[in-house]
Amino acid sequence: MPAIQQLSPHVVNKIAAGEVIERPASVVKELMENALDAGATRVDVAVEQGGLELIRVSDNGCGIPPEEFALAVASHATSKISDADDLFRVGTLGFRGEALASIAAVSRLMLRSKPRGAEAAAELEVVGGQASELIPCGAPIGTTLEVRTLFFNTPVRRKFLKSTQTEMGHVAEAFTRLALAHPQIHFTLRHNERLVQELPAGEPWLERIRRLHGSELADALIWVESADGDVELAGYAADPSQSRNNARMQYLFLNGRFIRDRSLQHALGEAYRGLLLTGRQPITYLSFKMPPDVVDVNVHPTKLEVRFQDGGRIYSQLLGALRTKFLSTDLTARLQPVGAGVGELESPASGWGRTDWSGQGNGTSLLPGNGHAAAELFAPWSPADSAPLEVTLLDRPFPAGNGQASHGPPGPTVARFDGPQPVPAIQIHNRYLIAESDDGVVVIDQHALHERILYEQLKKRILAGPLESQRLLVPEPVDLSTSEAALALEHRETLEQLGLEIQPFGGDTVLVLSQPVLLARVKVKELLAEALEKLQSGGKAPDRKDLLDELLHMMSCKAAVKAGDRLAATEIQALLQQRHLAQDAHHCPHGRPTALVFTREELDRQFRRT
Repeated sequence: MPAIQQLSPHVVNKIAAGEVIERPASVVKELMENALDAGATRVDVAVEQGGLELIRVSDNGCGIPPEEFALAVASHATSKISDADDLFRVGTLGFRGEALASIAAVSRLMLRSKPRGAEAAAELEVVGGQASELIPCGAPIGTTLEVRTLFFNTPVRRKFLKSTQTEMGHVAEAFTRLALAHPQIHFTLRHNERLVQELPAGEPWLERIRRLHGSELADALIWVESADGDVELAGYAADPSQSRNNARMQYLFLNGRFIRDRSLQHALGEAYRGLLLTGRQPITYLSFKMPPDVVDVNVHPTKLEVRFQDGGRIYSQLLGALRTKFLSTDLTARLQPVGAGVGELESPASGWGRTDWSGQGNGTSLLPGNGHAAAELFAPWSPADSAPLEVTLLDRPFPAGNGQASHGPPGPTVARFDGPQPVPAIQIHNRYLIAESDDGVVVIDQHALHERILYEQLKKRILAGPLESQRLLVPEPVDLSTSEAALALEHRETLEQLGLEIQPFGGDTVLVLSQPVLLARVKVKELLAEALEKLQSGGKAPDRKDLLDELLHMMSCKAAVKAGDRLAATEIQALLQQRHLAQDAHHCPHGRPTALVFTREELDRQFRRT
C-alpha cells in the first residue's frame, strides 16, 4: 500500500474546485454573490460561448484593497466570518472563502479592483493557481473579475461540459435566481456581446418576474404573505392554470439566498393537492425572512441546501398561508378577454395582489376587477332561499355499467335556481351545464364538479371520526402476484386503519374480511388493487392520510355522474346549489377545472362585435 502523504495546496484547490465549480454557471453564481456581499448596487455579467471562454462580472461595490489581493485568491480566506460561531449566524451570501481560490485553480483569472477613496486600482492575474505580480491600473470603483478558458488545465472536466446553448441556459438560470432575490439591484446579462437581460434597480418584484418570465405567467400570480413571530413569508404563487412538469420554477428564497428544500417543496405539493393534474408542479416565487441563527446554511458547498432549527413550523406556515389564500381566491378558469387566441385560459386572479417587494402594495384591491359571474351563479344557498331539494346528488345511483345511463326526456334539460335572482342552467351533450351571468357564460363539467363535491363531503365525514368498516358476510379471497401478496401482508396494519382487513389464505391469495363503509359499492378486489398500487408507488409506506386521499379520489370519481349521464332538472339544481359547499369547487380532486367562464367581451370579440 502506498505511503500516506500530504496533498499539495495545488491539488487541494483542484479538489475544492470540483466541489464548488461544476460548470460556468457555478462561477457566475459565486462571483455575483461576492458582488452583492460587497454592497454593489449594480452588477454586470458578460459571458462568451456559454461561459466556456469568458465570464466577466463587474460591480460597483466596496472594492478590495491591494494588500488583500493575495488573500482574496487564497483558500479559506474571507472577510465574512471570523470564528466558528459565525457559521450559525451567517448574514451574507458567501462565507466559505473558497470561491476565488477554486476558480483560479482551474482557469485564467484576472482580478481588478479599486476601493472607495483609493487613487488607483490594482490588477492581479492567476493562471492555474499561480499568481503573478500585482500591478497598478485604471478602473472605476468596484471590482471586475474575468475568468477565461475554464478547466483549461483539467481537460477531463472540460470534456464533460455541454453545448454552448446548454451551458448558457444554466448561466441564465443562475443569473435569474440572484436577480429575483435582489430586485433592489440593477443587473445586466450579456452573451457574446449581445444584451440578454437588463433589470433596473428598485422595480416592483412582480415587474422583475414579468421581465424574466413573461407577462402571461406574471398575470397569473397571486400575492401571498404570512408572519409567524420572527419568520416572515411573502411572495407569489401561480394560479393552477400555470404549472410545469418539473419543479424548476419553484423559486424559494431565504434571506436573499435561493434554496432547495424537500420539505418546503412537499408543502407546495400539499398546498396544490387537487388543483393540479398528476405529474404537474406548481410555480412559486416565495421569500422567507428569519433571524440567521435559526437556520444553518453551512450544509453543502454549493449553499443551496439549508437546515431549519424548526422545520415543522416553516412547513406549516407555508402550507397554511397558501391554502388560506387559495380558499379566499376565485380560481375558476376563464377565457382570456383581450389579445388572446381561442382556448387560452387565465385565472380571474390575474393582475391581483401587491406589486412591490416591501408588501405595502399600491392599493390594488384583492377583489375581482370586472368579473363576478361565479359569485352570482354560485352564491351560498340555504333552505330558506328556496324550497327543499327533492333530489340530492349523493343519493344518485351508479350509472349503468356501460356508462351511458340516461334520465328524463330527450332534448336539453333546464334547471332554474329558486331565489331572489333565478339563474337558468341547461345541460348539453349530457356532459356540460351552461349558465348565464352578468359577466358572460359559465360552462360547467358535470362530472368534475360532482366529483369534487363528493370528495369533500366524504373527507369531512372521515375527519369527523374514525373510518367505519363493515364485515363481509362471506370473506372474499383475492388472488395477487407474489410481490403484491407480500406487500399487502407487510402493510396489514396500514390497510386495517383504512377499514380494509385482510389475512393470509395460502399461497399468493389473501382473504379480505372487511372494507370501508364509505367504499362499500367498490369491488373488494378493485379497492385492494388501488391501495397496493399506492403502497408501491412511493418506495416507502405512505401515511394514512395520503393513502386515504387516493382512495377517496377513486371513490368520488366512480360515484360521480359521468359524461353522458342525462340529468333531471332537480339534479342540475342540486348540483349547482351544492357547489358553494366545496372549498375547492373550481377544480376536481385530480386537478382538472370544473368550470370555465367565457366573458361577454370575449364572446363579442368572437362574433366581431368589437
